[in-house]
Amino acid sequence: MLEKTMRMNYLYDFYQMLLTEKQRSYMSLYYLDDYSLGEIAEEYEVSRQAVYDNIKRTEAMLEEYEAKLMLLNKFQKRQQLIEQLKECADSHTLPLVLALEELE
Repeated sequence: MLEKTMRMNYLYDFYQMLLTEKQRSYMSLYYLDDYSLGEIAEEYEVSRQAVYDNIKRTEAMLEEYEAKLMLLNKFQKRQQLIEQLKECADSHTLPLVLALEELE
């Protein structure tokens, strides 16, 4: 569950501007502010089921955006490369790696 929440938070960060105001609000309250479905329903004066359906549709939309645009995937790959560069720099092998790349 925590992994799904983290993924949704990342997807929301990358694609929130592609969502409607209501979708952004529901997702923000549910994932970022940790509101329950009932609390969101009460705030918007709609049924709990309506909130649930909206969040599930929005989650599916975010996954579709990611499948097409791959912003989260690219971000994660960049983060891995940065970590590898830090490890190389920490072990003083970065100059060697760069020198070897120049030879290719």
